[in-house]
Amino acid sequence: MYMQSLMRSRNLMLPFPHEKEKPLSSFSTFKIGGPARFFSEVRTKEEMQERLLFCHKHGLSFFILGKGSNTLFDDRGFNGLVILNRIDYLTVSKNIFRAGAGYSFARLGMKSANLGCSGLEFAAGIPATVGGAIFMNAGAGGQETKDTLLDVLYITGEGKELRFQKSDLEFGYRFSHFQKMSGAIVEGRFSLNFSQEAKENQKRGVDYRLDTQPYKEPSIGCIFRNPLHHRAAQLIDKCGLKGVEEGGVQVSTKHANFIVNLKTGKAQDVLRLIGKIKERVFIDTGITLEEEVRFIPYE
Repeated sequence: MYMQSLMRSRNLMLPFPHEKEKPLSSFSTFKIGGPARFFSEVRTKEEMQERLLFCHKHGLSFFILGKGSNTLFDDRGFNGLVILNRIDYLTVSKNIFRAGAGYSFARLGMKSANLGCSGLEFAAGIPATVGGAIFMNAGAGGQETKDTLLDVLYITGEGKELRFQKSDLEFGYRFSHFQKMSGAIVEGRFSLNFSQEAKENQKRGVDYRLDTQPYKEPSIGCIFRNPLHHRAAQLIDKCGLKGVEEGGVQVSTKHANFIVNLKTGKAQDVLRLIGKIKERVFIDTGITLEEEVRFIPYE
């Protein structure tokens, strides 16, 4: 998932299947977001190349969309092309899992654990695509996406196909090299270890998340990164912010690092509540929280 800010183009005739003014709230786990100027699904590497080349040629902004988690769309929508990545194949050869970027990361975690392979059990509780997980270096329980990653197939903004070995890439806490690039992840390969405990570990992780996180309410996952030696949820809770509301959104009463949509929430409500949380936590603890969620502006 990545946005490239380019000059606005007018009166474009797109040569591939697409829709206009598609509500992005329908593709966000937060159920928030205005319409996309253009919206198109891709199911193959070649279709992704076609869309990216068109955007490059015509100076059209683009955004690669997966599951719509960890992403807050502007109330006005997105003035460009939103590309929904549906490249969702999976092939397995012994302990090597090759997945399209649009494949469900949670499903990959369950599938691999069911086959007795360990290393991606944590993925079973993360509402993301494989591409989104690589892009954010998603993680939980001390594990991260990069840990088992072998290589990544990538299409640049100019439509060039590249394959990166993990050693070619930079990863950090909720960070990958791809956040500094303009293009789209189309495939990831993972090397796992065989383990008889994989299935039980996967189930334990999912049960814990269901018990501690508001999965039945519209949210986009954790709002803030964990500061060094601290947990954002504990800091927010300590400041008495659980249940605090702003417009149509609320700090979750179940997990303080989640903001939930109370059905009428807007992006501006979320941004204001984020600002209030950061201010209160800084005043009370001296710690500055940094957002993990990505805000996608209209332009």
